[in-house]
Amino acid sequence: MSVETVEGSVAPAPKRGVSILFGLTLLGLLLALWLALGLATNAFWTPNNISNLLRQGAMTAILAVGQTFVIITAGIDLSVGAVVGFTSVIVAWLLAAGVPLWLAIVATLAIGVLIGGFHAFGIVRMGLPPFIITLATLTSLRGIGLLITNGSTISITNEAFTNFSRADFLGIPSLFWMVIFVAVPAYVFLHLSRFGRYLFAVGSNREAARLSGVNVDRTIYLAYILSSTCAAFVGLLLASRIGIGNATQAEGWELQAIASSVIGGTSLFGAVGSVHGPLLGAFILATINNGANLLNVNSFWQRIITGLLIIVIVYFDQLRRRGSR
Repeated sequence: MSVETVEGSVAPAPKRGVSILFGLTLLGLLLALWLALGLATNAFWTPNNISNLLRQGAMTAILAVGQTFVIITAGIDLSVGAVVGFTSVIVAWLLAAGVPLWLAIVATLAIGVLIGGFHAFGIVRMGLPPFIITLATLTSLRGIGLLITNGSTISITNEAFTNFSRADFLGIPSLFWMVIFVAVPAYVFLHLSRFGRYLFAVGSNREAARLSGVNVDRTIYLAYILSSTCAAFVGLLLASRIGIGNATQAEGWELQAIASSVIGGTSLFGAVGSVHGPLLGAFILATINNGANLLNVNSFWQRIITGLLIIVIVYFDQLRRRGSR
């Protein structure tokens, strides 16, 4: 089997049609939630609340896109929340040291690339399970960030940087525009390029992909680098929004990213996923959290609802896999 055969056989038209149908279902669910919350509370449809909801969901959505690349290869990245917190410290530290803004941004994104490369090296060269290497990075980055800040925070005084996340463009928060900025090239990469098809091939059957001419190691490197780079980008956005660098920020966001991806139809078993699904999954979670706050629902119920959603979707994913055999 040639590489061309792999490219033609992965993600065939029927599967893409099912993905689009599932995406429309998620969109319908999101709109239904918005309508229900609009009827249940007068505060939901206010401009301030919608703006806050879009900002809340934007960063999780970007994390979910990066996480999806990894999950499609049948991997997992538990470090993305720690990467967000760590890179918020890095950019704050660089700006406090007088580094030009553009260079601080580039250096922070480069650190995301290095972290992703380290994960892939551990998986490909050292034979470590993705769960272990990314879990180790999660704890290590939290510790390194706390050492850099001496357990404190670093304030950001660069107004050009902090004003960005608070600005609107055409009445839409700039953070939401960043979702579009990430989602469009991510869609082209995953669904319209050969490298995206390689991700699906590796997640479907790694050895078969290797025998078909796919550079499996390079594909794994690419997936984990994209995930960590998305996390570093979110670290920049978070630092811009809150105006500080704090290593303990974004705790638990890795679970939100995984949940958003899974709710969006990405299979934890690999080889199934999209870009639009995780984006919708992230805003469904953001809507549930926002609505629960407006309705004064105990925050513990938010976690319970998210957990139940994951259980139901993974269960149906298993049924689908059994039916396809």
